[in-house]
Amino acid sequence: MSESSLWRNIIVNVDSYKNAHYGMYPDGTEYVSSYVESRGGRFPATLFVGLQAFLLEYLTRRITIDDINDAEAVHRPMGIPFNRQNWIDLLNDHDGYLPIEIEAVPEGTVVPTGNVLVQLVNTDPRYPWITSFVETALLRGVWYPTTVGTLSWTAKQLMKGFLERTSDHPEAIRMYLHDYGNRGVSSLESAGLGGMAHLVNFDQTDTVPAYVAARQWYNAAAPNGSAVFQEHSTVAAAGRDAEADTFRSLLKFPGVVVAGLLVDTFDHDRAVNEILGKEMHDEISQFQGLVAVRCDSGDPIKVPVDTVESLMDSFGYETNGKGFKVLPPNIRVIQGDGLTLDTYVAIYTELEARGLAADNVLCGMGGGLLQQVNRDTLNFGFKASAMRINGEWRETVKAPTGSAMKRSKGGRLALRYTDGTYSTVPRDSIPAEENQLVPVFRDGKMLRQWDFTELIERSERPTPESYYSGVVQGVAGVH
Repeated sequence: MSESSLWRNIIVNVDSYKNAHYGMYPDGTEYVSSYVESRGGRFPATLFVGLQAFLLEYLTRRITIDDINDAEAVHRPMGIPFNRQNWIDLLNDHDGYLPIEIEAVPEGTVVPTGNVLVQLVNTDPRYPWITSFVETALLRGVWYPTTVGTLSWTAKQLMKGFLERTSDHPEAIRMYLHDYGNRGVSSLESAGLGGMAHLVNFDQTDTVPAYVAARQWYNAAAPNGSAVFQEHSTVAAAGRDAEADTFRSLLKFPGVVVAGLLVDTFDHDRAVNEILGKEMHDEISQFQGLVAVRCDSGDPIKVPVDTVESLMDSFGYETNGKGFKVLPPNIRVIQGDGLTLDTYVAIYTELEARGLAADNVLCGMGGGLLQQVNRDTLNFGFKASAMRINGEWRETVKAPTGSAMKRSKGGRLALRYTDGTYSTVPRDSIPAEENQLVPVFRDGKMLRQWDFTELIERSERPTPESYYSGVVQGVAGVH
């Protein structure tokens, strides 16, 4: 058995109990139609992204006899009723490609929760069980990047408001949230998928796998790369007395355009007020690039805003066209520690309250962006909604008495868009050309592939404020 090949083997990318379901459908079952939706949660709408990456990585890969042998060797010791013949038949009948058709809303689209995002059905009546067999893998491949992308998109919509009210340059929106989540996420693939979803909304990232994913699966151009930042080891190595020298070494580093000076290694206030503000005042003022003063400890709301005011005391400020104070254009503050959506918004709320433009602070988010989400953040579900049994389509609905949220939709579905509003309707109730679900995959082949620029363009279309308002919980300490 090749252990490495198991990670791309769709037969083991499954919850174990799925293996027995082939024998549990009613006699005469020919087709099973299932769908994916966000049933609601923290965010009122979803930025849909990630399905194409999953399809290209997993479902365009044919199953081989080695995959079947490897899967059997995994399942049988676990006591799972593995039906080897099902997979042998599929290998012979379809050359190892899954007989499934998948349609989805175009990626990058922002859709209110409670609507169908993906719909799939088997294409061969001999394999009705295959639709639900892929639930585990497909749902994981969709809920995670969509949830991260939605969080990032929501941050962007809220940031637009701050820039429109306090800045002369709201067009610079895509630089105002940097992805620092690479080391705080659960896996390399998560870093790639979540970081890729963030890049739909913002250009800034330190997460190299994000660009790898966006380039590999969506033909993305390179994002604006990260600045050249210090880390604590590079400052601490020289010692407290040589802290200024470490700052100077970065300002003189070849090719540096953005110099990230880390000011909390020893004494934040001394570094900002004495070293930068006095000892290095002229060097910083004359630096041809951007000096990014990075705060990395303390209160994540108060410290960066206080730092802006301290730098203004040393370097001065201008008052922009909207009446807000702005640091000299080559000096900004960076806050990347301890941020979530709530604290991110709270920083800019505090800046605005003090009469300071949003331009003064650039933020990065790590675990709060890529890791502090789960399937229940948006209550993602994958449910069967219709089955064709002995030639007749029947609705299949889950209707638990204990949870209205978990009631599923019935029938073959379509997504309608009229007068700026999305709604999920019966498939046969509207003309096919009005259905926003687009066929993207059939029998192992991609029918449609989206370019990353298309995702960005769709994500930036105007949306109602109701799609993102009310999601910030409020943070103590904001004045």
